[in-house]
Amino acid sequence: MNRSLDPVTLEVVRNAFPAIANEMAVDLQRTSYNMMIYEVRDFCTAIVDVDGRLVSQNVGGVSHFVSDLGVIVIDAVKRYGRDGFAPGDVLITNHQAVAGQHLNNIVVHVPWFFEDKLAFFAMVRAHWIDVGGSSTGFGGGPRVVDPWLEGLQLNQLKLYDAGTLNEPLHRMIEDNIRFPESSMGDLRGQIAACRLAARRLDELFGKYGSATVHAALERVFDETEAKCRAVVAGIADGVYEAETFFDHDTQKKDERLRLHARVTVRGEEMTIDLSGCPGERKAAINARTFAAAYVAYKALTAPLEPVNEGSFRALDVIIPEGNIMMARYPAPMASWSLIVPSVVDTIVAALAPAMRDRVPAAHHGLLGGSVVFFGRHPETGRNFVVQSIEGGGWGGRPGEDGESATVSVCQGDVRNAAIEGIELKCPVLVEQRALRTDSGGAGEFRGGLGIDMKVVNLVDGRWNFQGSLRQTAPPWGLWGGGEGGTHTYLLQEPGDSGFREMDMQGYAVPPKAEVVVRTGGGGGWGNPMNRDPDSVAADVSEGYVSPEAAERDYGVVLDAESLAVDGEATAALRRARRG
Repeated sequence: MNRSLDPVTLEVVRNAFPAIANEMAVDLQRTSYNMMIYEVRDFCTAIVDVDGRLVSQNVGGVSHFVSDLGVIVIDAVKRYGRDGFAPGDVLITNHQAVAGQHLNNIVVHVPWFFEDKLAFFAMVRAHWIDVGGSSTGFGGGPRVVDPWLEGLQLNQLKLYDAGTLNEPLHRMIEDNIRFPESSMGDLRGQIAACRLAARRLDELFGKYGSATVHAALERVFDETEAKCRAVVAGIADGVYEAETFFDHDTQKKDERLRLHARVTVRGEEMTIDLSGCPGERKAAINARTFAAAYVAYKALTAPLEPVNEGSFRALDVIIPEGNIMMARYPAPMASWSLIVPSVVDTIVAALAPAMRDRVPAAHHGLLGGSVVFFGRHPETGRNFVVQSIEGGGWGGRPGEDGESATVSVCQGDVRNAAIEGIELKCPVLVEQRALRTDSGGAGEFRGGLGIDMKVVNLVDGRWNFQGSLRQTAPPWGLWGGGEGGTHTYLLQEPGDSGFREMDMQGYAVPPKAEVVVRTGGGGGWGNPMNRDPDSVAADVSEGYVSPEAAERDYGVVLDAESLAVDGEATAALRRARRG
């Protein structure tokens, strides 16, 4: 141990690196042009060392970005060599061969040197609204056949070389995207955030020196690992398994996809094996990521602690090459994140028997209801795109109902776009954003509710609709809890007699079309007959549960006018149900 590493210095360093990542995030939000960044917060900021070890990541960053930054640094160092970087370099990449995600997730990373030695990379991954091809919005959707159709592929390119802008590369990117003002503004914001991190690292290392800071980091990694090991040690040794299903992959609609997780606990160590998931698909629902395993493990072991390399040292992840979660380029990955939340839920569900007092029922299991409407405004002649992510319900849990209208477990602090901002910037009218009655699974602790968001487009344009692929495997309940509702899109065009379900990318609509983005709910936890009747009555009063569902699912009889609980009728009905 370095003699200068006293407890106070250790705590300063421990908190300094997360603070740098958090300041990067604030800087990015304040300078970005894109609602997906400054409003929705679909990004992460991080410091990664030259060996690809995660040093820090911003609080509230997108959770499923946590495992795929180190591999980018390792790939860059392999490509350029440790001596192939210089102060002033700025690299840009989104290539799926390394960290397979949709191409909209652009990574900008900047090398940082101390005393002429390469030490860290400051990194920002952020969601651009367009990268050419069919990428407008959240990517081209599951029907994209290959990466070239999806959009621009940028493979560890130096946008700045020793401080000099590569102008032809900059023009090439700018000329091949539909919203250059937005995306190039976001690019400048990403670079600014990385350069801010470099200044903060200069200050930290200048004050304490390299040896002290690195010694403190190693101690932080060790202590984080020890905390996670202590939690795993409290789980009974054994092999735990769970599965869920996708109805199909959008191309082979007669083939159900099984998502399977095997979790092995031995002492302080955990192995998460996803070999039982299907092989890579022709549909663009493939990914190349450890994210599902990392997110589940972090949620189970240290959900409130800052994340760093030590968070995952005691975890072994098994995903064979060619698996849908470890697809090989050029397998299409435009909807890479579609199944990740369901895999996280499956891993967590596997451990429910061993962690009954902690594991919730399933949440809505998708990234949420994406709101994407785009076109050219007839008055201004400018392209526009509406973007938001609408949350759904989380599962009931020991002692509490599930949260409602919340994004998936993979998304950190991602949030929906403000209605005022949507309507101010784009030619649409948001008529409703409301909780869905009866969408939460019944239980002693009820599942959280999904939402209905109703949008009317005021000009012609195109909608992206991505229907649920888990209609036959809705969010499950635990210990007798009921299933949550599933996700869908509804469309009513002018002249239609009613709404119809939709599942299509880039669907052209005339003005005054009405769309309902309907998100799923969470599963219930525990027997619904054990729920306090007064809580059921309160749910009915709030519109969370209908009077019919109160009687059908909970065995609670209410007065038709006052909604007061009929105690005798309720007791009799529940006795009959239990019998």
